[in-house]
Amino acid sequence: MAGTRRLFGTDGVRGVVGERLTAELAMRLGRAAARHSGGARPRVLVIRDTRESGEMLEAALAAGIAAEGGDVMLGGVLPTPAAPLLVGRYGFDMAAVISASHNPYQDNGIKLFGGDGHKLSDETEAAIEALMEEAADSRPEAFGRIRPLHGTLEDYLRALQTRFAELDLSKLDVVLDCANGATYRAAPEIFRRLGAKVTVLNDRPDGRNINAGCGSTHIETLVEAVKAGGHDVGFAFDGDGDRVLAVDRNGVVVDGDELIALAALSLREQGRLQGGVAVTVMTNYGFHRGMREAGIEVAVTPVGDRYVLEELLKRGWNLGGEQSGHIIELGFAPSGDGIASALLVLEALRGGDLADRAAMEKLPQKLVNVPVADRDAAMASEELQAAIKRESEALEGRGRVLVRPSGTEQLVRVMAEAPTADEADAVCERLAATVQQSAGAA
Repeated sequence: MAGTRRLFGTDGVRGVVGERLTAELAMRLGRAAARHSGGARPRVLVIRDTRESGEMLEAALAAGIAAEGGDVMLGGVLPTPAAPLLVGRYGFDMAAVISASHNPYQDNGIKLFGGDGHKLSDETEAAIEALMEEAADSRPEAFGRIRPLHGTLEDYLRALQTRFAELDLSKLDVVLDCANGATYRAAPEIFRRLGAKVTVLNDRPDGRNINAGCGSTHIETLVEAVKAGGHDVGFAFDGDGDRVLAVDRNGVVVDGDELIALAALSLREQGRLQGGVAVTVMTNYGFHRGMREAGIEVAVTPVGDRYVLEELLKRGWNLGGEQSGHIIELGFAPSGDGIASALLVLEALRGGDLADRAAMEKLPQKLVNVPVADRDAAMASEELQAAIKRESEALEGRGRVLVRPSGTEQLVRVMAEAPTADEADAVCERLAATVQQSAGAA
């Protein structure tokens, strides 16, 4: 493969369609993935979100898999978390999801799941990438077939309904923002089946309106709808349905940290919380304080749901997630699931009001991205390290600071959490100024 840039990122292969991500690339990736599976005739599930490029990439990926001798079942438009559930139900050797999550429609991506329902490891992705050129020249003994797999939406809905069979939403008035994405059919249907009165926003995908001014990345749309309509609660999903944010009846946004805290306390009370909770370095200090007061252990990982999942599997725990609303509950599926997470929160509330939540007291948080010429040089500055130490000591027991380099851009991300917004702003401004003055600042 030309160049040294690694094809797989933190969540599969992603890029602008027609530029980095092409039909030709999808076909080669399909061949390499089928070759790597090791089976004589691997069975692969392919699902997608609502982007206009999804059908093209689906066809190319499926053709590559079939050209290498694999059988492909097309599951259609489904939320990403349906993939691991269907892998388990039908015994697929692999699954592929064609989606760029919360990105605009011009982007798309391909993420792969193994036969165990988990996203592929870095090592497996590297091995597939290495096979791509070789796979393009191979000749299988027999070609595979490509067929539709009917009933996948009902399979997914049945799994949700089985898990939340005792959840009665008959007194709930809920608004769902489906981001014109993969949840546009599944989310309203399961909420209605469980008895809720449902108002749906952004459930008419046209291939280009996915995430466009809606969904979890544009939560203001849901805030306005909940407040204007006097609804009990609202949930906003992202384009592929693996994350969710909530809005209470007062129009206050409830992020992943608070949702995970509610779920943790509820699962422990039910005797279903295994061990503690895994979260990332971005998780609010108030979450840690709340869990400490509740006697629940917390493990911290780098940013990224794959690292949260790795930590859960390593420790044998079953709950974790990110502030962005990507919540993993292994009792249901080995992947973030926005719809299941919303229902998990309602289960935790037990008919109560999200506005009355008391699982944690969220500290004011300030985040600034500081452009630099060399992020590593900036982070190595003795002046910056001394400033981080000084601010951390001043906030000990009351808040925290986090200064880290971006993984993809020449930026240093500065975050501060403190008892008041004014103090958080002041700490963040001082640290950002130190970054700018340190080695490598632009």
